[in-house]
Amino acid sequence: METKKITVPVMAEMFARGEKPEYLLWVGCAGAFDDRYKKVVRAFVKILTHLRVSYAVLGKEESCTGDPARRAGNEMLYQMQALQNIEIFRSYEVRKILTLCPHCYNIFKNEYPDLGGNCEVIHYLQFLAEQIDKGKLTPDPRVVKNVRITYHDPCYLGRANSIYQEPRKVLKSLTTELVEMHRNRSFALCCGAGGAQMFKEAEKGEKEVFMERTEDALETGASIIATACPFCMTMMTDGIKYKNKEEEIKNYDIAELIAMNLDL
Repeated sequence: METKKITVPVMAEMFARGEKPEYLLWVGCAGAFDDRYKKVVRAFVKILTHLRVSYAVLGKEESCTGDPARRAGNEMLYQMQALQNIEIFRSYEVRKILTLCPHCYNIFKNEYPDLGGNCEVIHYLQFLAEQIDKGKLTPDPRVVKNVRITYHDPCYLGRANSIYQEPRKVLKSLTTELVEMHRNRSFALCCGAGGAQMFKEAEKGEKEVFMERTEDALETGASIIATACPFCMTMMTDGIKYKNKEEEIKNYDIAELIAMNLDL
């Protein structure tokens, strides 16, 4: 089957033509630089194109949100990055930001307003759940309809922002076999990478957090671990490899699961 070529709109080019998109799609560092997570961004772009959503990306003008710097204790670097981003948002009159990464979502929504960055921030799962409710998004669940899927709640989506129902609504549109880990929702265990832990060596202990969480997922008997965060995806994928389960268990982002069930 021939794959359709999709041209991603760039904010500066649209603005130069006198056009203003409804959403700024924030790609994020992982979406820009991590080969695995680039596939997630491509999947979501396909969904946006399918839905004919008015959006654009910043392209080379996009920088880090400053979240890792702030979590690691470098407040000055965080504020420099945040203020630079806020100025770009103002220059393009950005009103709505669509994010894939929960860390980007959290800092835009809850911390940027302190510096004057006041935009409506929407995580992609909130967006997809709304599209399903409106009947605009109706994936055909033939690919994973009878596949057992478990969902790992990202900390910055779940406990930090109480986004629990939306991911489950989206997954239930795809499968009749959604199973919960025994630690889920507000009791879910962290993947071990948040709070800038991704960028430091493991501390002393009997077991790393990502291994504990992978074991939670394996106990469900699911053949797909669904994630919605680049940090979680990295840790779950590593956990599957450490357990030598790569042939039996797959890790997909929810955006990928939707895209593969839309023939995109």
